[in-house]
Amino acid sequence: MDGAGRGRRVTIADVASRAQVSTTAVSKVLRNAYGVSAAMRERVRAAIDELGYRPRNAARAMRGRTFTIGVLLPHINNPFFAEILDGLMAQLGGTDYQAILVQGGRDPQGESRAIDALVDRQVDGILMVAPLSSKSGLEEVATGTPTVVLGPHERSAVYDCVNNDDEAGAELAVEHLIALGHRRIAHIAQKDRNQGRPATLLHTIREQTYRRVMAEHGLAGEISVATTSYTEAGGYTGARELLARVPRPTAIFAGADLAAFGALAAIHEAGLAVPADISLAGYDNTRAAGLAHISLTSVDQDGAIMGRTAGRLLLERIEGRTTAVQFCVTPALVPRRSTARAAGTRGRGSQVSPTQGE
Repeated sequence: MDGAGRGRRVTIADVASRAQVSTTAVSKVLRNAYGVSAAMRERVRAAIDELGYRPRNAARAMRGRTFTIGVLLPHINNPFFAEILDGLMAQLGGTDYQAILVQGGRDPQGESRAIDALVDRQVDGILMVAPLSSKSGLEEVATGTPTVVLGPHERSAVYDCVNNDDEAGAELAVEHLIALGHRRIAHIAQKDRNQGRPATLLHTIREQTYRRVMAEHGLAGEISVATTSYTEAGGYTGARELLARVPRPTAIFAGADLAAFGALAAIHEAGLAVPADISLAGYDNTRAAGLAHISLTSVDQDGAIMGRTAGRLLLERIEGRTTAVQFCVTPALVPRRSTARAAGTRGRGSQVSPTQGE
């Protein structure tokens, strides 16, 4: 972010003062306008670099709206993000707004560069999906650009929040597996990469809820967690780790469908069957989870509604609303054939009829 470590944002006047030129001259350099000498351009560029100035609100005020919405995604591999985008685009349909997508990556530095790229392009608002930045960093951006944050469970006076009741959703998944007679229920969690706010993050809430529900049912001694990532590779690695433990779990709750897909591959690679040997549940209820050959039990948090709501709130922010809003989706469990009653004394090779899965 610009002006890091400063008490206020660097202005065009600060750049003009450092370069010892007029603000008009700085504006001309920023716009690459005619009539600026090479020496003056060099002085202004040097001042911009020294001060860390980024042309944000001033440029927007001069040009007016750009009718663009910036969308920050951690990556584009998660199919649940596509459902969020579907909802957002449905909300923007019929308006003059277009979405610009950027990928923040898996580290705060890459995300910061992506956010700066959106702000530099003078988008009218930003939707941040599962951002890594600290709350203070998000608020710095939101102070200058209308912002909606999707995922984290936190409140802010300067940006809106859209999330799902992750505690209720994780409880549905674990209770479902316990009701099927499973005791050795394992969990694939995600490692924290965010800056100083783990308690508000969805993957932290899902893991904590798993631990709580297990303990409430007298299964604290059966708690088994593999901490990897909400990716196919992470789910694959996590499942391999869990399958190697003794005793082996009879059920796995993956914190995201994408991780569950990786776990499914690891289970099959180990010569085991789902759900005959191991029941498997995910979270997100992505379209792929409902495919007949996958049939994954999953927690539905309605990504399309989340995306549509985020779009509506963002447009309201752009139109001048300043009161902060928090919107939370109530999840629902969608049982499918990947979960069934605990195998008990059945042998490894036995199969469960699809009607036994829920």
